[in-house]
Amino acid sequence: MFNCIVASPITRAKLLIGALLLSAATTFTVAGETVPAATDPAKEERLPLRELRLFTQVFEQIRRGYVEEVKDTELLENAIAGLLLELDPHSAYLNETDYDELQEAATGEYGGLGLEVGAERGLIKIISPIDGSPAAQAGIEPGDLITEVDGVSVRSMAPQKAIDKLRGEKGTSIVLQVLREGEDKPLEFTIVRDIIQISAVRSRLLEPGYGYVRVSQFQNTSGSDFKKALAGLHTPGSPLKGIIVDLRNNPGGLVPAAVEMADAVLESGTVVYTEGRLPSSNSRFRATPGDVIRGVPMVVLINGGSASASEIVAGALQDHKRAAVLGTQSFGKGSVQTVIPLGDGRAIKLTTARYFTPNGRSIQAEGITPDIIVEPAEIRPYEKSKTVREADLEGHLEQAAHEDSESSPVDDAQINDNQLYEALNVLKGFQLLSRDRNSQSEPGSPQN
Repeated sequence: MFNCIVASPITRAKLLIGALLLSAATTFTVAGETVPAATDPAKEERLPLRELRLFTQVFEQIRRGYVEEVKDTELLENAIAGLLLELDPHSAYLNETDYDELQEAATGEYGGLGLEVGAERGLIKIISPIDGSPAAQAGIEPGDLITEVDGVSVRSMAPQKAIDKLRGEKGTSIVLQVLREGEDKPLEFTIVRDIIQISAVRSRLLEPGYGYVRVSQFQNTSGSDFKKALAGLHTPGSPLKGIIVDLRNNPGGLVPAAVEMADAVLESGTVVYTEGRLPSSNSRFRATPGDVIRGVPMVVLINGGSASASEIVAGALQDHKRAAVLGTQSFGKGSVQTVIPLGDGRAIKLTTARYFTPNGRSIQAEGITPDIIVEPAEIRPYEKSKTVREADLEGHLEQAAHEDSESSPVDDAQINDNQLYEALNVLKGFQLLSRDRNSQSEPGSPQN
């Protein structure tokens, strides 16, 4: 059949048809598995010859008649991209640049200076240098404005292109001209690029005993970084009473990192399972014994920007009743993509499975419904008129000192973020209920 098709006058497009027909009698590999192609016409649908001939006609018309000349390789690459484009929103063809960026996002590593930057008035503004980075060691400071990169004015470039020029291979140098407030003339820095590691996990204490962990995406190290963050929230003399895990606007990332993160606070059971057509796409991920925070109450924050791996974590902790989920409905991306390298710096990202929460819920196009729905809102205290209180009365009794009294001022950032504010209140409610139950169970405690 192959010879039959190419016996007529040969064109590049018809050669492509021959290659496609030839592939029908061979094998191909997906996600490390060798899969036989269709070889039995009685059992498998044959390649659609009519559509393949139509493809060659369109290919030839574009080659010959398009207003500008297009290379055959470019047309074929566009055709490959089109194969994946119409499957679903997440399958895609990755050229070399796209593949590099995907790997960079997964590892959190890139060659560069270690700067958080933004654009301001056509210049690059330094928001913050990363601690220990080449930029920090060279003396770059927050608020600096980069005016030239390697002698070229930043204003002559598009903002993103100027920012991209800061990146490069480890060991290469770059010369920056910088304006700094208080300096009479521009400063010049020659900086040698290095590998920059960016953690997607940040943490802090909101109040004594109440921790906050923000996970912005799921990279290779996010699971281990999450466990380190939890460990870092323990302070001497102030045991943890509750943890808020913020997954809002987290688009997802690597499934293993999400599994490791959920496993860190689960003792046992399924974290997530996947189902697809290939045997390797059918997997069940289980938690291993050991809750690193030993049952400390948790609240997970989600919203419409929480997707994929974020939903795996939220769904697992919700199904196991390990955390209360608060916020708004999540995005609803319940599919798993496998990145398949093509061997020449390019790859395809192919949807190969759907994932399900431990209780068998499919998140696809549905999302995670919070246990407590809290819409974003502005918090504004009422202006109260002056009222007379006991402390204003002449001759009032003074307050008796009490060992357990403590003051915990609320951070302005928490008040401005009403979802975070409510999550903290929920944790405090858990703590109060736990304290009441413990006091009732103690021998000799008063009974009503």
